[in-house]
Amino acid sequence: MPSRVVVVGAGAFGGWTALALLRRGGAQITLVDGWGAGHSRSSSGDETRIIRAVYNGDPLYTDMVLRARHGWRSAEERWGRRVFHRTGALYIFEGDDAFATRSLPVARERGIAVRRLTPEESSRRFPRIRFDDVHAAYWEPDAGYLLARESCELVRDEFIRAGGTWRLALAQPGAIESGRMDCVQLSDGTRVEADAFVFACGPWLGALFPDAIGDGIAPTRQDVMYFGTPPGDERYDDRHFPVWLNFGDRMFYGIPGNERRGFKVADDSAGELVDPNTLDRVVSAEAVEHARALLARRFPGLVEAPVIETRVCQYEFSPSGDFLLDRHPGARNVWLIGGGSGHGFKMGPAIGEDVAGLVLDGTSTSTQFSYARFQAARLARRQTASARTHS
Repeated sequence: MPSRVVVVGAGAFGGWTALALLRRGGAQITLVDGWGAGHSRSSSGDETRIIRAVYNGDPLYTDMVLRARHGWRSAEERWGRRVFHRTGALYIFEGDDAFATRSLPVARERGIAVRRLTPEESSRRFPRIRFDDVHAAYWEPDAGYLLARESCELVRDEFIRAGGTWRLALAQPGAIESGRMDCVQLSDGTRVEADAFVFACGPWLGALFPDAIGDGIAPTRQDVMYFGTPPGDERYDDRHFPVWLNFGDRMFYGIPGNERRGFKVADDSAGELVDPNTLDRVVSAEAVEHARALLARRFPGLVEAPVIETRVCQYEFSPSGDFLLDRHPGARNVWLIGGGSGHGFKMGPAIGEDVAGLVLDGTSTSTQFSYARFQAARLARRQTASARTHS
């Protein structure tokens, strides 16, 4: 078992991995991040994230959500801070609802409550939402949202209290020789040696490992808006309103007002490719227009609501949308952890446990999260793009 491990990246994947490694005991763990835990350039930034167990019928992800949910609850007890808010999740389908119907058998097997609602039932239960163009809706009462940026900070703080070493610096991977890496080089000029290294660098993973990852991790621009509700109006806050996902020509999602923030609306469609270092994080007028069109159609009481805050975040898409949780193909003591693909944040506690097992126990990753699958999907994506170019 390695006695020294360096984890690069203090977002949802890296922070929970460092904490899980430390809680296992027996190794000195160093956690490094260039801008801090949950910073604004990271894929784990912004205020909130949805946590849900309806997962397009994929039992692997559903089981991971259930493990993660337990991890969030346990962490709340340790922190004395509530970060998981159970509001329920409403899935709204303007057309095909296969995403939900494929999930129902898996949900039943695992005791997850999911109920199909007709548009009429939906209107009675959620009178502030318009359902006249909706095919079907589904209700998952145990879903909700997580406080994102704050959770990353709480994980980092617990890591430090438990004896971990925290470094605020940019880390560059050292040379790989004879199938191993010996160190990372930090921007303050220091060199940190270790027996094992975990790189959980989100949208920066491809730039750090251009040969192994390269364009296989694609950072995309994602505009997020917060709309202001009338003063004293609690109808759209988290005590009275669910998180929601609206499946139509585009997939939008939202989170009710919380933590003195407004009503969150975001387009889940992949935006343009970006550089997370240089991205100008000002939302586009087009994004606001699309969000307002959805409000007019689905949430008529907010049609005149002002935009009170905005964020430009990013996803980091893997070729298949699956996570990558595996060894570097050329370095047996280096693990590459990424490909959150817009749905990874909620999985943090489960991913941390799984990666700790990979590093400390030498367990094998799931085939679905393997480097071999990642590379095959990466090549397939390139071939598809080439065929389109030449057609």
